[in-house]
Amino acid sequence: MKSRNLKGGWGFSSLIETAKGPSILFDTGADSPTLLHNMEELGIDANGIGIIAISHAHGDHAGGLRGILEVNKEAEIYVPASLGGAISGRKVTTVIEPIEISEDVFSTGELKGIEQSLAIKTDKGILVVVGCSHPGVGEIIDAASRFGEIYGVIGGFHGFHDFNRLRDLSLIVPCHCTQYKSEILELFPQQCIRCGAGLVLEQ
Repeated sequence: MKSRNLKGGWGFSSLIETAKGPSILFDTGADSPTLLHNMEELGIDANGIGIIAISHAHGDHAGGLRGILEVNKEAEIYVPASLGGAISGRKVTTVIEPIEISEDVFSTGELKGIEQSLAIKTDKGILVVVGCSHPGVGEIIDAASRFGEIYGVIGGFHGFHDFNRLRDLSLIVPCHCTQYKSEILELFPQQCIRCGAGLVLEQ
């Protein structure tokens, strides 16, 4: 589902809703006005978000954080250790090792000193949500595999090109910053979904 009033931009943000826990905002895009505008257009209550998790410290993933923290004063915050200390006056969990952040939702831990990803338990297996995949998609899949069999991967794949690592996945959603997006879409037409502002996936 897409709205004609949504604003695009160079960045990534994803809202994760499960049956068992609070809604989770994973990354905040490049700027607060775009994030908050799109949330309003999609009918997402910024104050209803229970957890905010940031993949890594780059501005296209954490740029909208300040603005949503001004609106939402209660959300729990999970950031990788490389971003620790950047948020003051709030309760922040600094992630180093794998950790459960909500029922059936886990952080891979900070991989290669830069980035965390999320692993979500679904009826189909583990769905991995990544930011930019700076540690490498293969490394992230390996880290998330501790929580179960990987079903799909959503997010930015950066320069990843070891396409064989994707062959056993049922869902592939290459988003922002995926250098070889066209090749991935061509190789895996049945598994791939094109990413964009307002995309809604029900698992």
